[in-house]
Amino acid sequence: MSANGKDSINFCLNDEHQMIQKLARDFARNEIAPRAEHYDKTHEYPWPIIRKAQELGLTTMAVPEKYGGLGLSLFEESLVTEELAWGCSGISTAIGVNGLGVLPVMIAGSEEQKHEYGGRMANGELAAYCVTEPEAGSDVAGIKTTAVRDGDHFILNGSKTFITGATNAGFYSVLAYTKPDMRDDHRHRYKGMSFFVVHRDWAGVSVGKPFEKMGQHASDTAEVIFDNVRVPADHILGEEGTGFATSMKVFDKSRPSVAAGAVGVAQRALDEAIKYARDRVTMGHPIWQHQAIGHMLADMATQVEAARLLVWRAAWDYDRGDRNTSHAAMAKAFAADIAMKVTVDAVQVFGGYGYMSEYPVEKLMRDIKIYQIYEGTSQIQRNIIVRELFRGR
Repeated sequence: MSANGKDSINFCLNDEHQMIQKLARDFARNEIAPRAEHYDKTHEYPWPIIRKAQELGLTTMAVPEKYGGLGLSLFEESLVTEELAWGCSGISTAIGVNGLGVLPVMIAGSEEQKHEYGGRMANGELAAYCVTEPEAGSDVAGIKTTAVRDGDHFILNGSKTFITGATNAGFYSVLAYTKPDMRDDHRHRYKGMSFFVVHRDWAGVSVGKPFEKMGQHASDTAEVIFDNVRVPADHILGEEGTGFATSMKVFDKSRPSVAAGAVGVAQRALDEAIKYARDRVTMGHPIWQHQAIGHMLADMATQVEAARLLVWRAAWDYDRGDRNTSHAAMAKAFAADIAMKVTVDAVQVFGGYGYMSEYPVEKLMRDIKIYQIYEGTSQIQRNIIVRELFRGR
């Protein structure tokens, strides 16, 4: 996508984009998809696949090259994420969440912090993002975790829940109130939070047993508890009180990538439905020739393509340095919602077989539901879109 001239609007991938996409597609088809059913049924963490992904730099896509990462643009990262999620969104999430875990460091950290934690990930360490709490999901400012200054340390107390990658991460990006008295002041509470890098092996850090989930069984999700954890003051990310602003910047970059994962699942569901509709014969014809099924497939294909283009636009905005908050919210809400619909329709195309776990669409339908919930629910995305529509009017 050229930045100027007659080719400034271009929906074709250039040679480099195609190369990156092919690398991810080959990895998804050769390494992820053949093993997806195993990890879905056993709930094991897919270490062999994770290690291979690390060798390719897929766990450090968002980390610039000078800090040890792959240094992909958000557009390129979205291309990769779609392909990986096509293979299995649980395994894709287990790979991609590491980029989310280190993102606050890359956004707000010092040069020293970026080099240290980018280097740790390049050397095989994993990361997790700790913001959500039992009573604070969509309302980020509703967190109760505190970090109180004590000399050259902060004393961290609280718990985080639904933390993806928690059980295997070596360090966490943790959001806490450094000014707890602001928590109940609705005018100023957004300025009372700060991000910290917290190491898994520090005293007072504990991780609960992974939750049993509806889908994405290959991705671990657990509670992380901080009990009087002494965090060195030099592990704060950015200036004290800038944590909420950092979390919003994280969303602007993470949501297009998450939306790309939803597109990947939807594309897989469409592909499986097309294949089945071609091979399944009823009343003397392949079922795609029955208008009821044919039109359903046409709608599915249209919705997938529309979602993909929204993801591309949100990522393109970000890479150009433009504010992408509205397009990121649109991409996240639309891609998650249509992917849910497309997977449900894929099960319908399969009929009774679609309800059976031996066929792939049942898993796709279970896996996709979380996309309407994490990284901001579809309802929250609509709130953001409305806010952006009336900003400055």
